[in-house]
Amino acid sequence: MNIIEILKKKRLYLDGAMGSLIQDRIGTIGSIPEALNVTHPELIKEIHQLYIDAGANIIITNTFGVNGYKLKDSAYTVEQLVSAGVRNAKALQPDYVALDVGPLGTLIGALGETSFNEAVEYFKEIIAAGDNAGADLIVIETMTDICEARAALIAAKEVSELPVVVSMTYQENKCTLTGTDALTVISILEALGADVIGINCSTGPDGMLPIIKELVKYASVPIMVQPNAGIPHMIDGKTIYDIDVEEFTRYMVEIAEMGALLLGGCCGTTPTYIQKMIQMTKDIPLYTVEDKNFTAVSSSTKTVILGHDIHIIGECINPTTNKVLKESLRRGELSVVSQLAMAQKKDGAHILDINLGLPDIDEISMMIKAVDTVSRLVDCPLVIDSSNPEVIEAVLRSYPGKAVINSVNGKKKSMAAIFPIAKKYGALVLGLTMDETGIPGKAEDRFVIAKNIVEGAKAQGIPKKNLIIDCLTLTASAQQAEVRETLKALKMVRDQLGIPTALGVSNISFGLPNRELLNRTFLGLALEAGLTNPIMNPNDRDMMDTISAFRALWGLDQQCIGYANAYKESGYKDEIVRESEEALSLREMIIEGLSDQAGLATQELIKTREPLDIVNNEIIPGLDAVGEAFETGECFLPHLIFAAETAQKAFEVIKETMLKDGKTQVNKGKILLATVEGDVHDIGKNILKVILENYGYEIIDLGKDVTAETIIDAIIRENIHLVGLSALMTTTVKNMEKMIKKIKEKSPKTIIMVGGAVLNPDYAHTIGADFYGKDAREGANIARKVLV
Repeated sequence: MNIIEILKKKRLYLDGAMGSLIQDRIGTIGSIPEALNVTHPELIKEIHQLYIDAGANIIITNTFGVNGYKLKDSAYTVEQLVSAGVRNAKALQPDYVALDVGPLGTLIGALGETSFNEAVEYFKEIIAAGDNAGADLIVIETMTDICEARAALIAAKEVSELPVVVSMTYQENKCTLTGTDALTVISILEALGADVIGINCSTGPDGMLPIIKELVKYASVPIMVQPNAGIPHMIDGKTIYDIDVEEFTRYMVEIAEMGALLLGGCCGTTPTYIQKMIQMTKDIPLYTVEDKNFTAVSSSTKTVILGHDIHIIGECINPTTNKVLKESLRRGELSVVSQLAMAQKKDGAHILDINLGLPDIDEISMMIKAVDTVSRLVDCPLVIDSSNPEVIEAVLRSYPGKAVINSVNGKKKSMAAIFPIAKKYGALVLGLTMDETGIPGKAEDRFVIAKNIVEGAKAQGIPKKNLIIDCLTLTASAQQAEVRETLKALKMVRDQLGIPTALGVSNISFGLPNRELLNRTFLGLALEAGLTNPIMNPNDRDMMDTISAFRALWGLDQQCIGYANAYKESGYKDEIVRESEEALSLREMIIEGLSDQAGLATQELIKTREPLDIVNNEIIPGLDAVGEAFETGECFLPHLIFAAETAQKAFEVIKETMLKDGKTQVNKGKILLATVEGDVHDIGKNILKVILENYGYEIIDLGKDVTAETIIDAIIRENIHLVGLSALMTTTVKNMEKMIKKIKEKSPKTIIMVGGAVLNPDYAHTIGADFYGKDAREGANIARKVLV
């Protein structure tokens, strides 16, 4: 199935909700709805047939929750449920059957207990089973974490040749739960080889419109849209969504006109919704998908578009030029890496180069740890700088963004080693204009190498927009004539290839006095010649001032606003007084997520301050600051989790000290948490647990798929005053309502807060909850109100 070619000729339609239709037909679904593929195949076929009759030509299998992680304690296997799901859909002979792949139900990588590679293996098992069973395409959907979406897409590419749709779900702030915006989603997933990129679930179609606009604007692949039927409400014991068929259809007409080529429905939609949508959109002219020719590098939460402005690549994480860093790495420590990353970000670097090339360390292990550490602390995209392809591949596999490989050159051996890695993991490549003959003296010869690199990349399926060219800075002291040739080569690359460029600027002055003067002079010349990405130390104020002035004079800084703001107080200064580099407080460490430094800092503080003083004036204020930033959208879920992990390191020292001294432990009260019966999704609950524990609460975690009776027994046994219940699936909200009623009957004074993707304040009130927590931060606020 060549979905791209099909979508040039006609719009494709997916089906709608499955869970709510199942629930309408049978009372109790159980914790594994996909088991119905085996136990009630005719029921699943009946629902599929309703959507086929409505006009859907892509039927999505009932396999959303099937994966090895969720089925650990189940009698069913992934292969059994996936094969049955595909078989049920194919039996009805729709145009196409899509294997449905949902989230694993656990945080992965730096955010959770499941490693990236473990996640890839889980997804491989699902996708291989679906491919073998005869699915026509793969739909990876409802992803809230770009890291998990990457894992699923990499898995699909490694075990299947089927076309792949990857669909994310967004929040009101137009970002995913872990902070990824639409442009960054496009940058990462398109480079990894997604055939279609989509948005589903999230909200009703009205709330999706700004995100869809961004997706269509930046994507060079077709866009899929599957909205919910609005927000759910409980009316007379039934879940009713607030956007009816007519309103839903009006929005879908607008969405089709915006350029979406695959349309369907998610929670709350029915065959009637799909039929009306198809009827009103089938004759809307098709949007022509065109290549959006821009070069982008991304972290998981930020994308930098290169080529039209000046973006600085920070060069300071390199042990060859930093003895302190070198010794730190030899001890297996990353504290200096952390400090350098934060300092460069503060000084104005847009992208950070990471080079840990020392012969006496395990470079693969240290690079993976360093990239993970830096990604936690700053949102700058990264350059993976190593001469070892094995190191590059190991890091790129789990890096949650779109990195730059430093580097490839014109040697056939180099291109053969690096380009396949770049293609597989969707990375940009920094190309050096040197080959088997060395670095040519003449600009024309360097340009020929640049063109060879472009052609070599093209042969491997890497477009020109995923390249950066470095024309190489040679030292003026030894190769003075080549200085002009470098500048000339920059102009040729800019004018004839239209590719972003990079240079290690400070190489120009090696061996000469007053290097700073030569560096900033050469930088100005290089910028005029076409340099867009200087590789430099952003702490060099003369160099930074040169860039600021160039941007103002070259029209890149519109109305010179940036320049004026930088110097408006006292005009140009020969010297800029920098803030003193004081050690960070524990509160600041928590805000920055410096978990590797918090323990030692707490050990020092506790020598002169009381434990509760540290808790109340360092740890809690730090957590509060991050929580407030999370609420306003200034930071995202990863920052909240990393702050909690850092606070936990401090708490461990405090608890150990108080235990040793015989003092009463910090305990602000007990809270019971559980995912309701029939629901095996516990990500939200687990995040809340981490946050609450670090505010000093004792958590009784009953896990997932927990009965009302088990909860009531624990309430009585542990004398619980506050209970937190979680549910992700629409099919388990009714269980939540029944459980709340039972709890209130047996323990009427117990306060109940609820949370989960399918809930909202009105819904929570309707089912009898005392509080609704939209996220972990709100859960902590509720705990403060209740457990005074």
